[in-house]
Amino acid sequence: MPDDQATACFIDSNVWLYAFIETDEATKSERARALIQENEPVVSTQVINEVCVNLLRRASFTEEQITPLVESFYEKYQVIELTKSVLLIASQLRQKYSLSFWDSTIVAAALNAGVPVLYSEDLQHGLTIEEQLQIRNPFL
Repeated sequence: MPDDQATACFIDSNVWLYAFIETDEATKSERARALIQENEPVVSTQVINEVCVNLLRRASFTEEQITPLVESFYEKYQVIELTKSVLLIASQLRQKYSLSFWDSTIVAAALNAGVPVLYSEDLQHGLTIEEQLQIRNPFL
């Protein structure tokens, strides 16, 4: 970053998984970790759920490892709950942008957080949602 001021941004589950799981794609893991360290990440309960289920399935994490991870998310980062309002915004986003159900809830949570950027490998890079939120693929 040009200065030492961190920027609030929403980070999707796939980016977190690259940060937590050592894969053959070391460059992606390094980029994901740097993105998390250099910014003020915001997540949603959905992101935490997706990260945990994938760590249990793909990385053979144990519940003894998951419990402190969940606690850490809530201690370190702003967590957006999937409230009625967020779910209704997600419905509107699905209609307007043809997003999938799960992608729309991620985008709605990011909009609710008021962050300018959502980092995701799964969404369309460069797409601007509601003139407020830009989607960026951090691995391009």
